[in-house]
Amino acid sequence: MDKEFLEHGLNMNRRKFLSRLSLGLGSVALGSLLIPDLLSGGSDAEEMGFPPGIPHFAPKAKRVIYLFQNGAPSQLESFDYKPMLRQMMGQELPASVRRGQRLTGMTSGQSSFPLVGSFYDFKQYGQARAWISDLFPYTAKVVDDICIIRSMFTEAINHDPALTFFQTGAQQGNRPSMGAWLSYGLGSENKNLPAFCVLLSRGRGNGQGVYSKLWTNGFLDSIHQGVQFSSGESPVLYLNNPPGMDSTGRRKMLDKLAELNDMSYKEFGDPEISTKIRQYEMAYRMQTAVPDITDLSKESDDIIKLYGPNCLVPGTFASNCLLARKLSENGVRFVQLYHQGWDQHGNLPNEMAGQARDVDQASAALITDLKQRGLLDETLVIWGGEFGRTNYCQGKMTAENYGRDHHPRCFSVWMAGGGVKPGVVYGETDDFGYNIVKDPVHVHDFQATVLHLLGLNHEKLVFKHLGRRYRLTDVAGKVVDNLIA
Repeated sequence: MDKEFLEHGLNMNRRKFLSRLSLGLGSVALGSLLIPDLLSGGSDAEEMGFPPGIPHFAPKAKRVIYLFQNGAPSQLESFDYKPMLRQMMGQELPASVRRGQRLTGMTSGQSSFPLVGSFYDFKQYGQARAWISDLFPYTAKVVDDICIIRSMFTEAINHDPALTFFQTGAQQGNRPSMGAWLSYGLGSENKNLPAFCVLLSRGRGNGQGVYSKLWTNGFLDSIHQGVQFSSGESPVLYLNNPPGMDSTGRRKMLDKLAELNDMSYKEFGDPEISTKIRQYEMAYRMQTAVPDITDLSKESDDIIKLYGPNCLVPGTFASNCLLARKLSENGVRFVQLYHQGWDQHGNLPNEMAGQARDVDQASAALITDLKQRGLLDETLVIWGGEFGRTNYCQGKMTAENYGRDHHPRCFSVWMAGGGVKPGVVYGETDDFGYNIVKDPVHVHDFQATVLHLLGLNHEKLVFKHLGRRYRLTDVAGKVVDNLIA
């Protein structure tokens, strides 16, 4: 058989065939005529899932802004009030509570595990009388707009696998991130902007690194990879024209390059070639859209006051929250923020106070801003880290200076808007804040619920790679219906 014919055959399958048709209902009908068993519900339909770009059912949310608190903020100093820990300060964690749980290498050598209560007080707020730490006074003001989940859990006990697990559904790298899956499943709302954007900020606490594998497209087409924005003069690297080239020259160059790439595509049939053409065209259109969106100088004084003065300092969490709102309202499907500095193994009261000051006002302002613009109902906002913190002290302890180790067995996150029940506290942990006693929510359950809110069935959003069907939730996960309004 001719080698060239073989190469073309290897690069053609049902998925690529349908991706070359428009995504209207007529195209799906044509596909079912040309491939009769495509939508019959058998193995071929399972392989295909649903045509990308079309929700599986009516969505409650259109977009996501994910405020990821990298390093794992302590739930015991934020949203899970445990007064017993103060009463038993310095006493040993009962073995009946610990149940032989796996420990990290940082505390596995400790001879004792003394309980430590929060240095900060808690008060009740809102219709649900939710307990919130004094570290988060602004979040307390919007408590009736958010849903606090106190019963999250994960298997990962170290930062990199835990962070990767939340973002990609697997503890190992090279899997598509959540933003990439949403870009693949729903496409973009604005042809001049990427469907998936990434913003980074750094707090004053002990930071854990974030890497591009967290916003990778994995085995999906590279058009679905997250586009990182920076705080410099050029928010997106290599977006501007090189010295000596104007927009007219750039347009002519891209046209010629597209012709060459099209010739190469016709010869080899590699879909990544057509992806590259689309990426070049996207970059050209972004030259006009990005400078306007990243210009925060036109925001009103009321908005600056709402987010705080740091929102005018590029690269801060507050600035990124305001930019996330602008990106989201301009049709960016998934905006991912990473705020580093939450890894408090020691000096937790001081470091966590600084971290909370960095994020509390801007996080609450984002909720208020979206709400007053009529965007909160269609925008899902998520706040949380990769795991929680232990109820016992790591290392030496005083009432005013202590640290907490990693704790994957239970921790807290909150969600708002996008079809989530507002003013709700979901799940419970025991009096020690160590084990879940009601309504556990696994990472895959959380991911399945996020996809559901966006109109996607997590079991049907699949991609076949190397002979296996992959999805964000791997082979697990269930939608938590009680979180949905």
